Amino acid sequence: MKEIDFLPQWYKSSRQRQFSYHTQYVALAGIFVVIVVWNFTAAHSISRARAEFAQMTTRQIEAENVSAKLANLKSEVGNLRGKMRSIEEIDSKIDVASILAEMSFLIDERIVLSKVRFVAEKFANEQQTKPNIASAVRVASSDRQALPTGNVRFKVMISGVAADASDVAALVCKLEDSPYFCSVIPLFSRNKQIQRGNNPVRSILISKEVVSKSTDIFRVSEFEISCYLANYREQ
Repeated sequence: MKEIDFLPQWYKSSRQRQFSYHTQYVALAGIFVVIVVWNFTAAHSISRARAEFAQMTTRQIEAENVSAKLANLKSEVGNLRGKMRSIEEIDSKIDVASILAEMSFLIDERIVLSKVRFVAEKFANEQQTKPNIASAVRVASSDRQALPTGNVRFKVMISGVAADASDVAALVCKLEDSPYFCSVIPLFSRNKQIQRGNNPVRSILISKEVVSKSTDIFRVSEFEISCYLANYREQ
């Protein structure tokens, strides 16, 4: 049996065109939705990238500031280390107050000092390698010479007068027994006459053996002693 189609051809064509239009509308709507979503996603990504870039810029500025501070600190540390090396070079490494206290303890009332000098000397091997460096750290002296630096030993020059030569010998023995001094050498000890007057020698030096009954002239023993501080060790 043959089916009979009662729908006209123009109706079928109209329905096909409407279906095609609907399909195109749906496709365009889907494309529009995809474009909107992509645009929103891209805008969000760009916003997030801008925020990250701003944070990175802030971090970069902070890192540059920290780097500048670190460079300044390194420079200051370098300067401080240089100053510390300079201080170590010129540091005498001796306790002058303790040494003077020890000398005051060793020297009795029959001895009067006229001069005490602390002379810094390079060690023998350093003196050979640097012969032009003079030794001259002087205390209680007006001489001006170049100051030696580095590892040095200190020579103590003690000058004065004593009531008797035996007092000088006793002082030499005391210096040798003291842990503060070593290599004690009496350079000279000689008799000397002084007048009473305004002489700085104290009256304690005037003993019955040295006083002349007819004059105001006294006989004393002038001396000079050389020794080294025992604050170093020779290799």
